[in-house]
Amino acid sequence: MNPLKKIFLNDNIILALISINAVIIFLQGFPIKTIGLETHHALMLVDDVISVCFLVEVFVKGRHFGLKEYLKSTWNKFDVALILLSLPPLIARMFIDYETANIGFLLVFRVFRVFKFFRFIQFFPQVEHIFNSIREAMRASFMVLIGFFLFVFIMSILSCYMYQHIAPEHFGDPIVSYYSMFKVFTIEGWNAIPEEINASGKVNIYQAFFTKLYFILILVFGGVIGLSIVNSIFVDAMVSDNNDELEEQVREVKGDVERLENKVDRIIALLEDQKKLPPNA
Repeated sequence: MNPLKKIFLNDNIILALISINAVIIFLQGFPIKTIGLETHHALMLVDDVISVCFLVEVFVKGRHFGLKEYLKSTWNKFDVALILLSLPPLIARMFIDYETANIGFLLVFRVFRVFKFFRFIQFFPQVEHIFNSIREAMRASFMVLIGFFLFVFIMSILSCYMYQHIAPEHFGDPIVSYYSMFKVFTIEGWNAIPEEINASGKVNIYQAFFTKLYFILILVFGGVIGLSIVNSIFVDAMVSDNNDELEEQVREVKGDVERLENKVDRIIALLEDQKKLPPNA
């Protein structure tokens, strides 16, 4: 086999490159004055070389397996997309010195390098099975998720009209209100908002009581019951997918056993017929 193919078809080498690249990008996150200008440029060079290696990997695998055959796998398509997303920093450095040029938006290209880290996922055990289970679970719980977010939307609009002028920092407009209600639904720190409303001095004793009751009901029906339903349906869908595969395997084993039993019965029948024959036959 071509030495180039041996290198880029070896998953262990690719995993090592991804790991090295992760360390390189981690180190590049430090300020230049901390790591030094020469070290910074050296890290950028290594990062560019690894990006080129990943691009060569795509070409080598595309030629070895055939481009159409290689891209049949959804995971390979995802892998290629991640590699392409990591190329803009390399291209930008080839044609534009965006560290000295007054073109600030090009700095976003640096962020794209992080997408290469997602390639770690392909080396997880049974990653295809995990993603298939998640996909089936999302399909099963899709309408429930839509209903949950619709409920949050309705309560955010209602809360916006009720507390827009009392607590504008939480309910000043529908978008801010939606975010605030979503925080309440996640349960974490849910009591902070009603306490701020009651401490603002803009509500009387009856409004303060209603506010506490209102947020408790939202917490119970949305944060506790609503999220529990979503979680239970999602988990049940993932577990049922595993059960379906197990049942399919059991059916295959039963079929093999039945075929084996039929063969044994035929052998026994042949032996009995052989015994019934006359000795001189």
